[in-house]
Amino acid sequence: MKRARVKQPVTESATDRLSRLDREAGACCSRGEYAAAEALYREALKAGEKTFGKQAVEVATILNNLGVLYKYMGKFNEAGRAYQRALRILDAAHGPEHLSVATIYHNLGGLEHARGRFQRGEPLARKGLEIREKWRGADHPEVAADRAALAAVLEGQGQLEAAESLYRTALDIMQRNHGAEHVEVAVILNNLGTLMQARGEEFRAEDFYRRALKIKEKVLGEDHPDIGNTLSNLAVLCKRLARYDEADPLYRRALRIFEKSLGRDHPSTKTARDNYAAFREARRKRRK
Repeated sequence: MKRARVKQPVTESATDRLSRLDREAGACCSRGEYAAAEALYREALKAGEKTFGKQAVEVATILNNLGVLYKYMGKFNEAGRAYQRALRILDAAHGPEHLSVATIYHNLGGLEHARGRFQRGEPLARKGLEIREKWRGADHPEVAADRAALAAVLEGQGQLEAAESLYRTALDIMQRNHGAEHVEVAVILNNLGTLMQARGEEFRAEDFYRRALKIKEKVLGEDHPDIGNTLSNLAVLCKRLARYDEADPLYRRALRIFEKSLGRDHPSTKTARDNYAAFREARRKRRK
């Protein structure tokens, strides 16, 4: 997901306040402190509407960032409304082929992926990639992120070869531009792990997951919710390989991270809880 930056402008004090709120909210979001980030983004949105007007580009920036946050929080309807409002503002201000519009399409595609609506996400992801590639060129890291987003919705539809090709191209670009230990590299490694697991290539999947986890723990810290995603994937893989003693602490750690950072009612927390319950039941039956 992509967060944009608030543009500089009108009255300095108002602009400085808006930029500060946006930065502070983004920092909270990066740390997984989603409740604090939401409060700051809401304050920024109110300030932006008062200072610049409800149809201002600065307001669209905050709306996009708020949409990203809502997606992370599992508030998909709220995320969709924020993205769509941002898209209307940016389309009116810049036209339908502007770089800022590509960011909204990228995020809308990611939202559909999170909802499991992969076919609906594909044209959105393709549109974002098409627009941004015209502006940035084929080898830009932002274009690589668009490729990875498209790969994810294709993977969800079972188009594994096409998805792998996009993931590997994106991974190469990210590594060349950011180095081997960047969080975007870790995200793609994790996604390659899910793809390999879907193919039944468990040992290759495990290698991708462990590489992703090592980077995420180094860059994000040990309790970030994105680490929970990779832990959950690795736990499911270990269960499939009947490595129950390895799977159990992975399930428990993922669940603890999700409950702490996202709350007990977040979709990721519920999924982790259900998965751990199913694992314990399978392990109990195996011991009989």
